Amino acid sequence: MTTEQTHLRFVLAGLLLAILMAAMDNTIVATALGSILADLGGVDSYIWITSAYAVAVLAGMPIFGKLSDMYGRKRFFIFGLFVFLIGSALCGIAQSIPQLAVYRAVQGIGGGALMPIAFTIVFDVFPPEKRGKMTGMLGAVFGASSVIGPLLGAFITDTISWHWVFYVNIPIGLVALFLILRFYKETPKHTKQKIDWTGAVTLVIAVVSLMFALELGGKEFAWTSWQSILLFGSFTVFILLFLWAETKAEEPIISFWMFRNRLFASSQVLAFLYGATFVGLTIFIPIFVQAVYGGSATNAGIILMPMLLGSVAGSAFAGIMQAKMPYRRIMWISVIAYAIGMAFMSTISPETSRLLLTIYMVIVGFGVGFSFSLLPSASVHKMDYRHRGSANATNSFFRSLGLALGITVFGSIQTKLLTSELDDKLGGSENTGAFGVDNLQTIFQSDQRAQIPANILDIIAHAMSHSIAATFSWSLIPIAIAFIAVFYMGNEQLQVEKKKVME
Repeated sequence: MTTEQTHLRFVLAGLLLAILMAAMDNTIVATALGSILADLGGVDSYIWITSAYAVAVLAGMPIFGKLSDMYGRKRFFIFGLFVFLIGSALCGIAQSIPQLAVYRAVQGIGGGALMPIAFTIVFDVFPPEKRGKMTGMLGAVFGASSVIGPLLGAFITDTISWHWVFYVNIPIGLVALFLILRFYKETPKHTKQKIDWTGAVTLVIAVVSLMFALELGGKEFAWTSWQSILLFGSFTVFILLFLWAETKAEEPIISFWMFRNRLFASSQVLAFLYGATFVGLTIFIPIFVQAVYGGSATNAGIILMPMLLGSVAGSAFAGIMQAKMPYRRIMWISVIAYAIGMAFMSTISPETSRLLLTIYMVIVGFGVGFSFSLLPSASVHKMDYRHRGSANATNSFFRSLGLALGITVFGSIQTKLLTSELDDKLGGSENTGAFGVDNLQTIFQSDQRAQIPANILDIIAHAMSHSIAATFSWSLIPIAIAFIAVFYMGNEQLQVEKKKVME
């Protein structure tokens, strides 16, 4: 093995660590929320802990992607790592929920630089014949984060304290920082460009308005309230201003000319649709296990492992096959497996065995895993160096936007279906005792679950099961749209060459 090959391995290790750390941050924190609120209070404002990070990441992705095209990958990747670590350290010492929300936003700024630039660096330093395999590894880590995060968060919170779900990032991030600083040698290829400040500002305001409208609407205030109308109105105005600014800018944050490319445009649609549907699986399967099977939170996290293994296998397979067949043909396998798996998931009930649920999860995980490695690769296909960062960041942006919208839309569907059935079956019952719709959380607590009358427990378990299965049925609609998007990908294929873009 040559010195150059050794250096590339260390660079890849640094990128993998950074992606794992940034991608699992929201999921690892989610499992610690109970302990955080018990310590800091602020139950009425806990939503800011997760939304502050998500908003900062979503707003920062396209901006940092463009900046990395203009001034180089390394400096902004290092900046992202450094800011993320500073934010993590601050989160660990937060004394109140408002403080923690601000520090989470700092983390999010760093996270917004890490994920899109990591994939772009792979395309810069690895030759085409290895890019598929490398992006497969990065995609597998991205997918694994959704399962590793909850497990690690539960373990750390139970054994040490919630502070360490943030502190754990520091040793991981320092190792990644060292590896990138020491072994990533970037060849300067910068050209003088103008920063699109108008586009950056209007995009950030539009994204923040939309995220807060979705996060707070129907929870903190009604969808028809003046607050919701104001936030959605703000999003509409600033997204229109952003679109106008991008048509006038010399170097826009998001280059619309990219969308004239069928492969690029369809890849963004697929990233959005896969992100919106996959997030429901990671949320509702653990809920199903706890509420229907009666498992603990830890068991609920562990039961996601088959889906993790399936997604890792799918991501690796897609990475390997990129040099052997067109992107579209690979995605046909993905969307068919994903649709079959989701169709099976829509049939789950209290009578579904754990073995059968495991098989369903492996299938759906395998199908969705393709997107983690293939879509970033397809997004930068035939893009020159100065546009790769922006192209990859756009792909990450649409996937994250799908995640945010998916949580809201499918969460609302499941909640409405559940409350409707429980109101219908328990609302008029004289035997519900203290176990009504308003304190449904008792079904997730093993000690209180045992006190629920058997007939009431059966009604609640079936209602929960029906609502989740029906929500998975609704997920088949965006997956059906994904079939159309795959059709429009064209016959482009990763071109294998021997010459590298960068040394």
